[in-house]
Amino acid sequence: MTYVVTTPSFSGPIELLLQLISRHDLDVLEIPLSPIVDEFVAALRDDAVAIEVDQLSEFLLIASILLEMKSQRLLPGRDDAEPDEEFVGWEERDVLLARLLDLRTYAAVADTFVSLFDRAGRSFPRLRGIDDGFEVQPPDLLAGVTPSALALAYLRGIEEKPVAVVRLNHVTVDAVTVAETVVALAQRLPSLGRLSFRSLTGTLTTRIEIIVHFLALLELCKMGHVTLGQGQTFGDVEILWVSDGPGLELGSVDTYEG
Repeated sequence: MTYVVTTPSFSGPIELLLQLISRHDLDVLEIPLSPIVDEFVAALRDDAVAIEVDQLSEFLLIASILLEMKSQRLLPGRDDAEPDEEFVGWEERDVLLARLLDLRTYAAVADTFVSLFDRAGRSFPRLRGIDDGFEVQPPDLLAGVTPSALALAYLRGIEEKPVAVVRLNHVTVDAVTVAETVVALAQRLPSLGRLSFRSLTGTLTTRIEIIVHFLALLELCKMGHVTLGQGQTFGDVEILWVSDGPGLELGSVDTYEG
């Protein structure tokens, strides 16, 4: 069903009205659009008139096109020109620049094809295939595989894997503190007199114990309880307990643990 409109200058289907205006047989300024819309809205409100959805959408599309065309004619704009002309409203310089860019693009594509043709001209296709009688014998991947071997492989795959055990017997777990070593040396050194660091640590078995004893001696020397001396370069370190130092205060001793 086509919707029919009635105006002072036209009466007929709305599609025909759009065609006549597009062909410039009718002037859109002479067609009042408000009565057409009012009649259609009145038809929508009339329960006696059944309007399908496609007819409604078609009317909205044609009405919007007519409204746009009339707005373009009423509103001031540029000089009259055909709306479908290419590069409408462009300056001459812009048109020339656009065409120059197009030509440069085509020229670049042509240069690419020339380079591809030159590269292909330096290649020679293989004209000879495999010699007659040549046979390709792939290796037998199942050679030597027996059902018993497959069963053993399956059992090895599903058996429970042993839990990995991390051995820590090579790690030093005994903690040796500088504070404890300071107290032990403060009890031993007064009765030993002058001695060397080598003789003091001669019975120690681990390197960390020797390092902690050296740090403890430095703490005792800092507190004024022992004096340290070395007669020559790389010689033995001599240790001597002195009694004129201040009292032993463990609170100021480094708590380093080895």
